Amino acid sequence: MTQTPLLKVRDISKFYGSRIGCRNVSLDLWPGEVLAIVGESGSGKTTLLSCLSTRLAATAGVIEYRMRDGQYRNLSHMGEAERRFLMRTDWGFVHQNPADGLRMTVSAGANVGERLMAVGDRHYGRIRAEALTWLERVEIDQSRIDDQPRAFSGGMRQRLQIARNLVTAPRLIFMDEPTGGLDVSVQARLLDLLRSLVADLGLSAIIVTHDLAVARLLSHRMMVMKDGQVIEEGLTDRVLDDPREPYTQLLVSSILQV
Repeated sequence: MTQTPLLKVRDISKFYGSRIGCRNVSLDLWPGEVLAIVGESGSGKTTLLSCLSTRLAATAGVIEYRMRDGQYRNLSHMGEAERRFLMRTDWGFVHQNPADGLRMTVSAGANVGERLMAVGDRHYGRIRAEALTWLERVEIDQSRIDDQPRAFSGGMRQRLQIARNLVTAPRLIFMDEPTGGLDVSVQARLLDLLRSLVADLGLSAIIVTHDLAVARLLSHRMMVMKDGQVIEEGLTDRVLDDPREPYTQLLVSSILQV
């Protein structure tokens, strides 16, 4: 890892009137690092992810991203077109429900190819070849390239969503409960795929999950949230094996008792 963070976050807060979404969250995300944000429902983890990915405007605080030229940009100062281009090129977002991240009425190949077209590729043969390559990488039979995602299983849809996000070689991926709602066996296969892709491509990632087993398998570092605030953070194994805060201890012990 380099000594320069890819993402710098300082005192991010989001309020909904008098209700706290998240409050005074700061972090640095390093190239090639996977950060897990964990907590129970209502802890603020999804609100924080939405702010970090600019899907939701923060009430206060600063988020800076290091562009490919090495310069930091304040994301709140970016125009809408510039933010959208960033989301199509340097960033990816994997939704819990793959239907939120796919176009369900066009083919699998078109879902992957659209992102290439968004960055200027217009050569049909090259786009189709790249789509075939990525279907294979995410363990979808290449013969399904012309099938629509609505004909796919939940696990296949999620893998297709991953291919759609990674085809433009982004540097940062946001993931919101990427294994939620899947059968245990399907979850395991998807987690193995995600772990290998993140490592092979040297991706940075921020993953929101309530599942501590997912966090342990995928992340280097973990932040635990409660009532909109980060109450504990550190290397994932350290937090899970030796939690310091009573709330974190309760989370860990509840998993062990299942």
